[in-house]
Amino acid sequence: MKKKNLIDYSIFIPSLIIMIGISIPFALYEAESLELLNSIFDYIVEVFSWGYLWYGIILVAAGLFLSFSKYGQVVLGDPAEKPRFNLFEYASILVAMGVGSTIMRTGMLEWTSVANDPPTGVEAGSAEALLWGNAYSMFLWGFQVFAIFVMIAPAMGYVLHVRKKPLMRISEASRVIFGDKFTDGIGGKLLDIIFLISILAGAAVTLGLGAPIITHNLSALLGIEVTFGMTLLVTIVWVFMFSVSAYLGVEKGIKRLSTFNMYLAGLFAIFIVLAGPGVFILDYFTESVSFLMTNYLDISLNTEAVTPAETTHIQSNTVFWFAYSATWAMLHSVFAAKISRGRTIKEMILTYFMAPTLISWVATGVLGGLGVHRYLMEDMAILEFVQNQEPMAAIPEILATLPLGGLAIVVFMVVALVFLTTTLDSTTYTVAAYTSTRDMSKFEPPKTLRIVIATIITTFALLLMRIGGLPPLEVISGLMGIPIIFIQFILIYAAKKMIDIDKAWKFNIRK
Repeated sequence: MKKKNLIDYSIFIPSLIIMIGISIPFALYEAESLELLNSIFDYIVEVFSWGYLWYGIILVAAGLFLSFSKYGQVVLGDPAEKPRFNLFEYASILVAMGVGSTIMRTGMLEWTSVANDPPTGVEAGSAEALLWGNAYSMFLWGFQVFAIFVMIAPAMGYVLHVRKKPLMRISEASRVIFGDKFTDGIGGKLLDIIFLISILAGAAVTLGLGAPIITHNLSALLGIEVTFGMTLLVTIVWVFMFSVSAYLGVEKGIKRLSTFNMYLAGLFAIFIVLAGPGVFILDYFTESVSFLMTNYLDISLNTEAVTPAETTHIQSNTVFWFAYSATWAMLHSVFAAKISRGRTIKEMILTYFMAPTLISWVATGVLGGLGVHRYLMEDMAILEFVQNQEPMAAIPEILATLPLGGLAIVVFMVVALVFLTTTLDSTTYTVAAYTSTRDMSKFEPPKTLRIVIATIITTFALLLMRIGGLPPLEVISGLMGIPIIFIQFILIYAAKKMIDIDKAWKFNIRK
């Protein structure tokens, strides 16, 4: 009997070839590529900003509709079975997956970008600019972003846990709309290849941007220069950590790492508040939340239509952030769907809306508050530093001002490294589940396949960091969000249609 392939090469190989084909010319001509891609992105910002902004709002509305209507009570799986994880474990995994090491960077530094380039009419470096900075840092991890991340999950979770389809794929979830001929033909393959390209590109960019968070802190701690050799060493360490986690599986790997990091990050935040400017941080956090709530709609729907010649960081970055988040939407949703067996659609959506948002706001309040305090009260030239030098190098400069500054830098690196590990772990888990030929309604993705995929992603990221090409890939990741937006709306409709056909809101609910 012929042994079945471990992986579906018909979608994996084309995705890999396309990724390589895109990246090589951009790496060889990085400056020219960036100029071209940025001009395309600037055109999108100019013409389609309004569309991206409404896209975020509409997804939040769709999430609330599915949660609080009859669809929200549908259980993803057997209504009698208990959820796979308790609420704290479930929320911790979603936080680690949804926030990752990126919150370490944006929480500590995003306020500087806004303070240097505030909204029209606000003076750079002023008190108002600083409030805009931290409020906007929180907004980046607000309801729109997590709606973008989770709103494919109801369709994927329903296909996997209720209809128990063996293949955990976008094409399978859209079968109810496009029919068998499209799904089993070239159309279905194309959807699945788009998914894989977006994940492989996004993962390479995330790892490439995550490495400097570790290397610049390590450089400051040891008093040595950042080199590619150091980046390679850091990468080897986190790939080893991932390999151990992958071998242990979701229950003992991702779950334990995620919950451990939640406790460690919580203790680190308490340390900063107690050992650092605690009163200022709490006051500034309170005022930042107030400022965000007051200006939430203004940020959410700001196109700067009456000042077209003065596009600021908030307006252009919000469009890019939503576009870049869209490239991760499929990964987050597929992973969330896989681990949500036994949860209702309402529990899944609202947990993703609330838990990562609240954790992100607290992290931003603490990390951003520390930096702003050092800028205001101790005359640290942070705004000039991030403009004139490598922004990541500002992080250890700020942390070193704390008592036991060296220890603070070490803990910061550990938290970031574990977040990177859980990001890589959940990414490879999802890609392996997606490309595996096993029945994903019954089995876990093969561990060997996960390690192979991790090796491919990290090798790809390291090569791009070494030869150039990572910045263009970052812009491409943002541009790839455009087709994914359409796929998201298709799958939201698919979830509703499948549930209506099966009358799951009547038969697949908890009694």
